[in-house]
Amino acid sequence: MTQDAVDRIIGQWREERPDIDDLLPMEVFGRVYRVAAVMGERVQQAYQRFGIGRGEFDVLATLRRSGEPFNLSPKQLSDTLMLTTGGMTGRLDKLERTGLITRTPDPGDRRSLRAQLTPAGRELIDEAVTAGLAVQREAVSRLDPADARHLADLLRELASAIPR
Repeated sequence: MTQDAVDRIIGQWREERPDIDDLLPMEVFGRVYRVAAVMGERVQQAYQRFGIGRGEFDVLATLRRSGEPFNLSPKQLSDTLMLTTGGMTGRLDKLERTGLITRTPDPGDRRSLRAQLTPAGRELIDEAVTAGLAVQREAVSRLDPADARHLADLLRELASAIPR
């Protein structure tokens, strides 16, 4: 098995701090962080071709996967994306200016608006999802399919075991 940067870091810690017995957590999260950083950048580049960043992608994708009629309240979007309402307002303003969403009155609350995916927004997000998934698929294709499935299952277990 080839050594990576995390192996070198672990080796340095073993040399400098032999009193630390268990460096496995550092190995796991060191690799998770590195994979996330590299893949985040690659996926971001795929989205840039469509004139959007990760933040705009997240809003559009949340609206798209919500199903017809592809509209949600800013609060629903904020809760789903774990974003402050101020941060959400900025993203919605940008998406509205570019014609990818509109804001429509909320029939259940006349004081608020709902973000609505436009046809142009739906077309763009469908293309961007496909482009981002292609980048991810290419990376995962380097693993045996059974190993990729096992990795996904292990990461789900780990994520659910970490208290929020």
